[in-house]
Amino acid sequence: MDALAGIFALDKPIGMTSMQAVALVRRRAGGARTGHAGTLDPLATGVLVIALGKCTRQIESLMATDKRYETVIDLSAFTTTDDVEGPRTEVVPGMPGAAPVPPSREQVAHILAERFTGTVMQRPPAFSAMKVGGRRAYALARKGHAPELAPRPVRIDAIDVLGYEWPRLSLDIRCGKGTYVRSIARELGEALGTGGHCASIRRTAVGNFTIDRAVTVDALPAAIDEPWLRTRAAE
Repeated sequence: MDALAGIFALDKPIGMTSMQAVALVRRRAGGARTGHAGTLDPLATGVLVIALGKCTRQIESLMATDKRYETVIDLSAFTTTDDVEGPRTEVVPGMPGAAPVPPSREQVAHILAERFTGTVMQRPPAFSAMKVGGRRAYALARKGHAPELAPRPVRIDAIDVLGYEWPRLSLDIRCGKGTYVRSIARELGEALGTGGHCASIRRTAVGNFTIDRAVTVDALPAAIDEPWLRTRAAE
């Protein structure tokens, strides 16, 4: 069954969990052992590296590679999930505790360069797969017991502003393993005196696997075989 082996990048669509994507590939690969190299949230899209057969042994090393994301951040509100799924808490410029006016593009770029690049301490989202006492944080949060997760060091190589028109900010992020884009949104809002949650997240690269090499779910063959995997590897 595991004679079939290979690695390819899937362009995961919105709404699909990473494990649902793995299950779909496993079915089309005739039940071959299948795994992924780094979870994408259901509301996130983009590069999900899929390994089959003996290539699943490479998953740990693939997960350690650098990542790249494009995200749109809504600075007008915080949410419980740090994305659009959770209820909003509006932050209006000029209200108590908030910035007096919306920050300028220059102010945003300065804060990103000064506080969000290099090795930084980041607090994971309450709705994340981090384990707390043996249980997933998101499972506790869904029951109304959102854990206060301790900050941990992550590496962020660069954050570039792609576009900004209050309250929406578009960023290109290059980072190391374990970085949460949703945490960047929340913590940027805290630093600016605004809100901050991800309106969208798209992973554009995992190591050498880039979005232009990724296959969409609709383009997956009904039966994944060795010739198809070799074709993907050659691209």
